[in-house]
Amino acid sequence: MRRIDITYRTMFAELAQRSLDGQFQADFPLEGRFVTVPVKGREYWYFDLPTPEGDKRRYVGPHSDEEITARVNAHKEIKDDLRERRRMVGTLLRNGGMQGPDDFAGDITKALADAGLFRLRAVLIGSVAFGCYAGLLGVRLPSTAMQTGDADFAQDFAISSEVGDSLPPVREILQSIDKTFRAVPHQADKAKVVAFVNSKGYRVEFLTGNRGSGEHTGKPSPMPALGGASAENLRFLDYLIYEPVRTVLLHRHGVSVIVPAPERYAIHKLIVASRRLTDALGRAKRDKDLLQASLLFEALLETRQGDVLADAYREAWDRGKAWQEGIISGLAMMPDNGKAALATAMGAFMDEFGKG
Repeated sequence: MRRIDITYRTMFAELAQRSLDGQFQADFPLEGRFVTVPVKGREYWYFDLPTPEGDKRRYVGPHSDEEITARVNAHKEIKDDLRERRRMVGTLLRNGGMQGPDDFAGDITKALADAGLFRLRAVLIGSVAFGCYAGLLGVRLPSTAMQTGDADFAQDFAISSEVGDSLPPVREILQSIDKTFRAVPHQADKAKVVAFVNSKGYRVEFLTGNRGSGEHTGKPSPMPALGGASAENLRFLDYLIYEPVRTVLLHRHGVSVIVPAPERYAIHKLIVASRRLTDALGRAKRDKDLLQASLLFEALLETRQGDVLADAYREAWDRGKAWQEGIISGLAMMPDNGKAALATAMGAFMDEFGKG
C-alpha cells in the first residue's frame, strides 16, 4: 500500500479546513448572530438571522465542538476562495493519488450539503464516503473500490428529533440536480419515504440506527430534520456513525462532509458483508464490502493506527453474539491481506482470529 506524498496530504488537510470555512460562511450570513442555547443540560450553538417576519433560528452545533466554536468566534474573518479551492481539488485528483466521486454523486452530495445536511449532523456513508479515506488516511486506494450507483446518508434519530431545525424538502433539493427524482414510498408504511430514485435508477437513501429492541427493524422512522424524509432503521448502524469525522469530498471546489471514522467503517463493512443476499447483486455488494474493509485494515496498519482499529474491533465484538457471528462470517470471506492486517493490529495469528 503506497503512501501519498506529504505535500498532497497537507494540501488535502488545508482544503478540508477551507471547505468547512466556506460552508460555514454560506450557512451563516454576516448579518446574523450566534447564540448559545441549553438543551438537556448541554450547550448548543444556534444562529439567529433577521427576517421581515422576525428572527429565523438555525442549528449550528455543540458548544463543546472546538472546530465549530472557533468558527463562530472567527465568523467575520472567514473569507471563501472558490477559485483557489477548485485549483487544489484539481491538483489532488491529477497529481495527489486521490479520487473524487463521479460527478452525479458529487452534485447530489453538494446540493444536500448546501441545504444544511451536514450542519444538522448527518453522515455520508457507503462508497461515496469511502472515496474520502485516501486523503484522510494519506494512502492510495483503488478507484474500483469506490464505484457505486447510489448515495446513502445517515442521521441519529435523537439528533434529528432534538436539533429544532430542518432541511428544505429533500425531493426539491434532489430535483434541483435531476428533475426526474421521485419519492419511493416505504413498503411497510406507504405514507413515509426513505428513498428517492431518478429515471436512470440512481437511488438516494436515508438511514438511521435501530433503536432499542428489534421492533423498529424494517420500519421507517420519522426524521424531523430531514425535510420530510424518513429513515430506514438498520441494525449495526449506530456503531457506524458514532463519533464521525469531518473531511472533504474532492468535487468541484471541495464539499465539506462528515463521514464515519475509517476504523468503524471497515468493521461495519465486515459485518454487513456477512448479511448480504446470495443473488448476483448481493454477491457483488458483498465482494465490494470485503474489499473496502480489507483496504482500510491495511491502510490503518500502514498509518500506525492499528491500536485504533483494535479498539473498534473489540467494541463490536463485545456487543454480543449477533455481532460476533457477523465478524466471524465476514473474516472467513475476507482477502488474506486484510485479514493479516487486522490480525497484526490485534496482536493475533490469522488462524486464531475470530475465536474470541
